[in-house]
Amino acid sequence: MTESVQSADGTTIVYERSGSGPALLLVGGAFNNRHSADQLVPLLTSDFTVYAYDRRGRGDSGDTAPYAVARELEDIAALIEAAGGSAMVYGHSSGAVLALEAAASGVPITKLAVYEPPYMDEDRRPAPDYARRVQAAADAGDMELVIRTFLTEAVGVPIEVVGMIKQSPDWTGMLGVAHTIPYDNAIVGDGSLPTSRIATITVPTLAIAGGASEEWARNAVAAVAAAVPGAELHTIEGQDHAVAGDLLAPVLIDFFTC
Repeated sequence: MTESVQSADGTTIVYERSGSGPALLLVGGAFNNRHSADQLVPLLTSDFTVYAYDRRGRGDSGDTAPYAVARELEDIAALIEAAGGSAMVYGHSSGAVLALEAAASGVPITKLAVYEPPYMDEDRRPAPDYARRVQAAADAGDMELVIRTFLTEAVGVPIEVVGMIKQSPDWTGMLGVAHTIPYDNAIVGDGSLPTSRIATITVPTLAIAGGASEEWARNAVAAVAAAVPGAELHTIEGQDHAVAGDLLAPVLIDFFTC
């Protein structure tokens, strides 16, 4: 069922609600919209009422200027209010960072699971002017440059692979949300782990990594698990940053139902 909620600044946030049981909100990462979790959602709906949403600027949701990370935290709070006033939350990649920030800011999250928030060691972070150049490309309407810069410098995708992605069916959808890549850059900041802030999180937290992911991603998950009091660490063997829904779902169900 497609519904919408008004965030604190009046922005319309569109979401889909499915299943039955306790509320579980899914927070996607870069290039994601509410349909990005279409393979995962049906695996969760027997246990939870699942809320998948378009982050602001994506899909059918609005996008009120100027952007600020605090507005996205307000979006999560509004969605949780619509879900009954509290919810469990799963976040992936930059959505995992958002979910951690929401929990640290006191949004009524009852349990939190995060998959590979992109905190990076200093030697793996993009150049200091990376975010400025991405914003300049977005302001100029050059969405191909936004994508290319993000993929090669923030994600570490070889330029020849970017060329292959450009020929894939995904490219058109990526172009349609590339203007929100500066939002993800703002969320991640300089890539350092905000240890003191996430150490204030008091809800049960599960930090998940893929066993086949790059070392920086596995290090980030381990660092989150060490920083959040009482957090659990879990590795899904054979998986990378694009974790398979059928392997992720049992991990989430086990954590959120125990």
